[in-house]
Amino acid sequence: MATRDPFRPADATACALARKLIAEARFGALAVLRDGAPFVTRIALAPGADGLPVTLISDLAPHTAALRALPDCSLLVGEPGAKGDPLTHPRLTLQARAAFATGDAERSALRETYLERQPKARLYVDFADFHFVRLVPLSGHLNGGFGQAFRLTAEDLGD
Repeated sequence: MATRDPFRPADATACALARKLIAEARFGALAVLRDGAPFVTRIALAPGADGLPVTLISDLAPHTAALRALPDCSLLVGEPGAKGDPLTHPRLTLQARAAFATGDAERSALRETYLERQPKARLYVDFADFHFVRLVPLSGHLNGGFGQAFRLTAEDLGD
């Protein structure tokens, strides 16, 4: 017996919810491959000017070396609400590719938008071992609640 695919193609409402989850995310769970095995960590986030997630990571963090070796990663955003079953609250899993910021102009632009959302990062944002990384979505899976599962393309997640 064939298993029914629970994911539906994205519609306008699903795309809007996915973009909202990215825009409101202050933190997320980042998954990378480290030494050939999955490794998950919590990272701070802010939306870039293009609406895509940006993080600031240190060379001291194990996930930084993992992203430099293999930029493909996954990001989970969406916080459980204060009440009810945490699994009934919307969440978005992105399959993404990490793009490290290069050049002073790109870093400066990301710095300003990042610090608006993460002001405490002002303490270390200019340390030489910290780098801005854009997490460019390749695809996504949105769980908007019970019976509300959608597949998203990179185009669905853009502005």
